[in-house]
Amino acid sequence: MSISEIDRTDTAAEGAATAGLHVVKRDGRTLRFDDRRIGTALAKAFAAVHGGLTSAHEQTVDALVRRVDAELAARHDGTVKIYEIQSVVEHELLEAGEYDVARAYIDYRVDRDFSRSKAMDLNHSISRLMSKDSSVVHENANKDAEVYNTQRDLTAGMVGKAIGLRMLPAHVANAHQKGDLHYHDLDYHPYAPMTNCCLIDFKTMLSAGFRIGNAQVEPPRSIQTATAQISQIIANVSSSQYGGCTVNRIDELLAPYAALNRAKHQAEAAEWIDEGPRREAYVQERTRKDIYDAMQSLEYEINTLFTSNGQTPFTSIGFGLGTGWYEREIQKAILQIRIRGLGREGRTAIFPKLLFTVKRGLNLAEDDANYDIKQLAVECATKRMYPDVLSYDKIVEITGSFKAPMGCRSFLQGWTDADGEDVVEGRMNLGVVTLNLPRIALESEGDQATFWRLLDERLETMHDALAYRIERCKEAVPGNAPILYIHGAFGRRLAPAEDVDTLFRDGRATVSLGYIGLYEVATAFYGGAWESNPEAKEMTLRVLRTLRDHAAAWKAASGYHFSVYSTPSESLTDRFCRLDKERFGAVADITDKDYYTNSFHYDVRKHPTPFEKLDFEAEYAPLTSGGFIHYCEYPVLQQNPKALEAVWDYAYDRVGYLGTNTPIDRCFECGFAGDFTPTARGFACPACGNEDPRSCDVVKRTCGYLGNPQQRPMVHGRHQEIAARVKHMSADVRVPLSALDPEG
Repeated sequence: MSISEIDRTDTAAEGAATAGLHVVKRDGRTLRFDDRRIGTALAKAFAAVHGGLTSAHEQTVDALVRRVDAELAARHDGTVKIYEIQSVVEHELLEAGEYDVARAYIDYRVDRDFSRSKAMDLNHSISRLMSKDSSVVHENANKDAEVYNTQRDLTAGMVGKAIGLRMLPAHVANAHQKGDLHYHDLDYHPYAPMTNCCLIDFKTMLSAGFRIGNAQVEPPRSIQTATAQISQIIANVSSSQYGGCTVNRIDELLAPYAALNRAKHQAEAAEWIDEGPRREAYVQERTRKDIYDAMQSLEYEINTLFTSNGQTPFTSIGFGLGTGWYEREIQKAILQIRIRGLGREGRTAIFPKLLFTVKRGLNLAEDDANYDIKQLAVECATKRMYPDVLSYDKIVEITGSFKAPMGCRSFLQGWTDADGEDVVEGRMNLGVVTLNLPRIALESEGDQATFWRLLDERLETMHDALAYRIERCKEAVPGNAPILYIHGAFGRRLAPAEDVDTLFRDGRATVSLGYIGLYEVATAFYGGAWESNPEAKEMTLRVLRTLRDHAAAWKAASGYHFSVYSTPSESLTDRFCRLDKERFGAVADITDKDYYTNSFHYDVRKHPTPFEKLDFEAEYAPLTSGGFIHYCEYPVLQQNPKALEAVWDYAYDRVGYLGTNTPIDRCFECGFAGDFTPTARGFACPACGNEDPRSCDVVKRTCGYLGNPQQRPMVHGRHQEIAARVKHMSADVRVPLSALDPEG
């Protein structure tokens, strides 16, 4: 009998004797008794003592489970507390003469209790930081743990996590520590009632003025001043929340300020240049240069900003829908500046993330008015990976109205105010909790009925975790974050005594039900090559429909918008898998990979064409409208931009948000451009062996944003692991150029 068969024994379908028995957990929850957990724990104890399990040990475990069931049924009717179950298990082990196994079982339980306590102990948390525990100092790929302000933020974060775990509902804290779910950004929330990401209301802030610190800032009178104010707003907003922020439709936002520049140049030219073509050419060229200089300054300012938490603000810029001369010039400047790069060497800018919108009738086809700008965007993506592309019609279809994502991939849903106007800017997300889907599949041991039951149980805990995020955010007062609540970043400007909940309720804000590992769920039931199996595909769609339906029910009951979110999992791909590997062992195509697959993505170890990948993933995003992105990975594309454009065009009617991964590493010693080779210390030029970050530019994408591991060795630390797993975290596919023809 195998261990899984032992776990399934259940004494005739979970034991007739214990039918109806419920367990009162340490955190206060009451769940149905399931003796498979006892079998699993006993099997681990026997394996720990004997170095493995023989068939005799498995039979002993089976017999012990039956005896525990019988004893519990005799002693308890209705409910039993968890420590009472443990006492019975220990008693039966001693009665059976399994003294060493009893000690191993008891030690395991004590270690679990000790681990839970340590997570909430401030001294232990600080000691982990002082010893430079890699899981602490390398948790965020955009924080350099060597600099003072980051060290200070990490220290505060460890304290915040310890206090936050104490603040959470007990069953939510327990589920987070066990790895059933992940309560994101514990270093900030719930210790402080901070919000996550947002679309800043730049239009109102620039037009009406705003206040930062002691300065009342007046509306800008030029595009240069407008971009300078935008960078200051971004820095202050990013220091008052913990997520990303987006400048939505920046070309249309800044066009009126570029017009002010033009008016100034017209007045100057009228004084010095006779009326005619020469005067108009002068005015146009001066205005074009102002636009370029302003957008270049914004690029540099964002990349040189440091927020109070020790990192460059996670910033995205959406553009592409403007049709006027100013809007077109702003779009071209953004792309030309990114292509040119930073500094004399032309390094790739990490921020802001560029989001170019493609729209049928505007820039999609060759005869569209702005097609030339789309061509420039394609060129830029082949050289700098950005921009990612938003398909206008698909975004409207999936989310209810058009808008760029907040930061990386979190999308607001369509929402109208009391006047019936669609509102995008000034809205926000209240936080994310991510569900460990592969664990539920592994616990189900091939039984889909058990899977759906466990999923419903976990979703109850997810609801409580998300509801707590909302309640904690509501405890903020406007004075906690004046830039957000009083000075306009969140749209409506509140008085100091007003209730911040007016900006959250009735669906104005979102709170995100995240998930990870849809691929592994299907693998647990249908094997690792399930993508062409319609039954397996339907199961994965049913999982997301279940999440969506629960989120909709929670919204209907509360008035707050719970959205389903395809989490950019970063280190969570490791954490969940590591915890589950400790519990279930190396399970083929699930835990043996040492990572879980992000989002709804195609298994990264397989090699579909981009068109096959997009077709496969297209059905998922509408079910996860609160956050999604698709990726394809390519070889070097700089000599073949038409290949990338073919994928963009194919994606337009299929997916709403598409990212490009292509090798753009550069060596300034020998001129090599392509994919650097990972080494024990970092990355090396495959042509000349150069590893010096001062003379090379290594850029990788991890879960949405770009990163520069060569420039920040302490941040990325485990170079070989990261290099090997960049594709896993982004869920990419490498394809030959010959596969990029959609006609075959």
